[in-house]
Amino acid sequence: MERIFGKPLVTQREIEKRIKEIGTKITADYEGKELLMVCLLKGAYVFFADLVRTIHIPVSVDFMMVSSYGDRTSSSGVVKIISDISSDIKGKDVLIVEDIVDSGLTLDYLYKNLNARKPDSLKICALLNKAERRKYDVPLDYVGFTVPNKFVIGYGLDYQDNYRNLPYIAVLDVSDI
Repeated sequence: MERIFGKPLVTQREIEKRIKEIGTKITADYEGKELLMVCLLKGAYVFFADLVRTIHIPVSVDFMMVSSYGDRTSSSGVVKIISDISSDIKGKDVLIVEDIVDSGLTLDYLYKNLNARKPDSLKICALLNKAERRKYDVPLDYVGFTVPNKFVIGYGLDYQDNYRNLPYIAVLDVSDI
């Protein structure tokens, strides 16, 4: 299995440290506000759970499942909402939590969709930013790490629904599968 995962691109220790820093910033930015955090499933669930525990103000949570990948390693180009949030976000401060932003297609679509529901504010927090692949300009307010244009797995990110359980982030070498 080691040759599939290779050396960690981002270690577990680096992830833990960065999440605490982001949580501290979110706590300060939303002090005195009612924050609703929206987790984009499935990929962001590990990041989301760890991040929520570092925020020291009351938060509400909701979940949304979207896809533009299916079981492929590249986007299909079509965003599909599989499961929408259950909360009415009108007049609320909303923070979307995503695992990785590459082309920006999914977040561009979601940002417009959720913004049309008239929240007081709408921001985006992403664990990983793959800036080299950006095709859609999306406002990233909180970013964990910038990663190279490689297919990454671990810490919630998957390949065909596998490898989400890795405690670090690694590059997947599909030639080894």
